[in-house]
Amino acid sequence: MIEARNLYKTYQMGSVKVEALRGVSLKISSGEFVVIMGASGSGKSTLMHVLGLLDRPDSGEYFLGGEDITKLTDKELALVRNHLVGFVFQQFHLLPRMTALENAELPLIYAGKRHLKERAKKEIEEVGLLERMNHCPNELSGGQQQRVAIARSLVNDPPIIFADEPTGNLDSKSKVEIINILKRLNEKGKTIVIVTHESEIAAYAKRVINMRDGQIISDKTIADAVKTSEAILSENLVKDILSRSGSIIKGGIEFWDYLRQAVSAMLSHKMRAFLSILGILIGVAAVIAMLAVGQGAKESIEKQLISLGSNLLIVRPGAMRSGGVALQSGITTRFTFQDIDDIKRLKDDVKYVSPSVRDRVQLVYADKNWNTQAEGVGVDYAQLRSAVPTMGRFFTDEEVRLRNKVALLGTTVVKELFGDLNPIGETIKINLVNFKVIGILPEKGSAGPQDQDDTVIIPITTAMYRVIGKQYIDSIYVEATGPDTIDTAQEEISNSIIKRHRLITQDQKDSFQIRNLSDIKKTLEATTHTMSLLLGAIAAISLLVGGIGIMNIMLVSVTERTREIGLRKAIGANNKDIMTQFLIESVLMSFIGGLAGVVLGSGTSILITIVAGWSVRVSGFSIILATVFSLVIGIVFGLWPAQKASKLDPIEALRYE
Repeated sequence: MIEARNLYKTYQMGSVKVEALRGVSLKISSGEFVVIMGASGSGKSTLMHVLGLLDRPDSGEYFLGGEDITKLTDKELALVRNHLVGFVFQQFHLLPRMTALENAELPLIYAGKRHLKERAKKEIEEVGLLERMNHCPNELSGGQQQRVAIARSLVNDPPIIFADEPTGNLDSKSKVEIINILKRLNEKGKTIVIVTHESEIAAYAKRVINMRDGQIISDKTIADAVKTSEAILSENLVKDILSRSGSIIKGGIEFWDYLRQAVSAMLSHKMRAFLSILGILIGVAAVIAMLAVGQGAKESIEKQLISLGSNLLIVRPGAMRSGGVALQSGITTRFTFQDIDDIKRLKDDVKYVSPSVRDRVQLVYADKNWNTQAEGVGVDYAQLRSAVPTMGRFFTDEEVRLRNKVALLGTTVVKELFGDLNPIGETIKINLVNFKVIGILPEKGSAGPQDQDDTVIIPITTAMYRVIGKQYIDSIYVEATGPDTIDTAQEEISNSIIKRHRLITQDQKDSFQIRNLSDIKKTLEATTHTMSLLLGAIAAISLLVGGIGIMNIMLVSVTERTREIGLRKAIGANNKDIMTQFLIESVLMSFIGGLAGVVLGSGTSILITIVAGWSVRVSGFSIILATVFSLVIGIVFGLWPAQKASKLDPIEALRYE
């Protein structure tokens, strides 16, 4: 019935990617009772969503009844899901203003089978809720609500039932009742797939699958699947359903009629409509402007993070310092090229290594001179610190070995010495020594008070023996092979230095330090994410206030137009007609306010950039988010007034003064 091959699914969380599924493959036959277990975050719910056609995998193949589901369109998936799959959720997901019977009928509506409403009543009876079928969800216990959800999942007679933590919110007695219902369904031939973390649920299953970190770690079959005629899924069933997908959507003309009436009502009360739109306008503009500020700050920080390099460790002599004061003894380890060679041998954990020495130098070109910082480095520095030249080239191992006098300039140095001229191939003096310019470093901007582009890079050997005159290396840059090897690399480097320099006592071992810049990155990224969420939440409050304004205006509108409502009902309008008209009016005002808010928010963001000089960026996501949120506000806050209008008695409404 179900065959999944090598499924992968990754979710993007801010700047973090979460691998929910990693190469999952499995087969489920007709009539099986399968329990998928695993801790929170193991990927079991994601797997159920993919198998249940609610989500698509990033890669892999999924066959249902022999049909390749991954090739279906969203519309086709919805159709297949409606006919072949039933869902039972932990939170029940019952519509609060509908009765148990009406909730059970919902799938029939979308399947074009509303005339078969007796089937919903039959399913309600099957789960033992016939006497409670006219009660709303808030009048039912948790177990009863879950029974309604099961009846809803069965009303279209699907061959597969997916249950996501179906007993998670239930007491012990209700748990047993729900599991027994699912067990009886399986005995009738239904294929049951339950996702849970409760081990006692697995006792009812005929097959138990365990997941961890997006992978199946065990798959144990306890009993054979039920073999009945009802358990047989035709290989052509999916194709049969798709071939019957042609359906006519009725009511298109009525919708445009509702829209015209809503526009007419807004024009007849211009000031009232304007005030409603104004509330949404300000809210949407605030959302866009605040998210633009947060996005700009995030990109600015990300630019600085890129300049640091990835998976970077910095080894320095001397003890850790706080405020310029050493935290341990004054013993200092002196690094040499032998330390570099030792670290390079750690190939399993170390990818790139570069020594570094620094000093202030005087640069001269023609009649211009400039004081800057010179840094002598190795060849791997370009990859380590994202310093691949934008023009020219980096120096080679041969040039380092021969102590060649070649240099790469930061953009600030290029501007000060050469202006608009091309410096490649020119000769400059560094502390009165002639150097040939072979490259221009990428622009990195400022990191606090320090201009990262005010620098000149030269070979480490040239710097030590021809320019600066140092015998020891100031620091060592090391890039680990990956994020998961940073800690191991740090430990291996520390052990290598301790062994080479024969550091025995604790004071001696504290005579050097290794800084892990990935920790700094994580902190900055987390801070930026929190700031963006905070700004977005503040702006969302403004939009919420606008929604409340729409609700108040619509309530006034219902009161003012009571007699109009009575008249419409008197001439044949039903509750749905009245409710739809008022809801469209509310959504229309929200939509107009949202569009105007997009324009105002974008303009405000540009103004912030001009006046305050902040880095601000309006993203397409923020525009979509604000616009969609404004529509949601219109629906949510327009629903109550619309429902109030739809429930008015026509005679009482006509008599209203």
